[in-house]
Amino acid sequence: MSLKGVLLDIDGTLVISNDAHAQAWVEAFADFGYKVEFDQVRPLIGMGGDQVVPKFAPGLSGEEGEGKKIADRRKELIINKFGKTLAPAPGTHDLIMKVQNQGLKTMIASSATTEELSVLLKAAGVDDLLSEDSATTSSDAKSSKPAPDIVEAALEKVGLEAPDVIMLGDTPYDIESAGKAGVKVIAFRCGGFDDSQLSKAIAIYDNPADLLAQYDNSPLAA
Repeated sequence: MSLKGVLLDIDGTLVISNDAHAQAWVEAFADFGYKVEFDQVRPLIGMGGDQVVPKFAPGLSGEEGEGKKIADRRKELIINKFGKTLAPAPGTHDLIMKVQNQGLKTMIASSATTEELSVLLKAAGVDDLLSEDSATTSSDAKSSKPAPDIVEAALEKVGLEAPDVIMLGDTPYDIESAGKAGVKVIAFRCGGFDDSQLSKAIAIYDNPADLLAQYDNSPLAA
């Protein structure tokens, strides 16, 4: 395999944000009269809002009506409240710089909304290396993760075929989404999922720093 590019999830992969997303969902649902516990929604982080809303508000859609208002409220909380508290995953900037210096193309493949992306890139400390122009988000896909749409859109935008890339992710939904698109995944534990949940990844590392430390023996060096 001759690697030509790397697809990048953002939340939980490059920035430690999964707990914040879960809490934002709890607060957004509460604002509309739905009692959702943190521990109920946390395992679903990595799915898009269109997937999450119906699980706790049956009959609602994350794309219209009150369901969309709940999803929009979560987005607002991330941008205006939680975004200021987020920190990069260890080694994020150095790993992305290493990948790009190796001549590999980089393309974001995230379930985040376009409006959230600039906040997340800044929080990850990579807004000097990655831009909204090198990204596919929820607005580029009919269905969010674990559907393959976002990964397929990222492949099209970066101009590469599935066998030519590896995706970096942190949730079983990243692995499922990429797998349906024929893309292999390197997974990070820093998103809060355990190895059994990440078992379909081709390799698992603690975080970007861990991958960087073992780069020469990793799938990225292939």
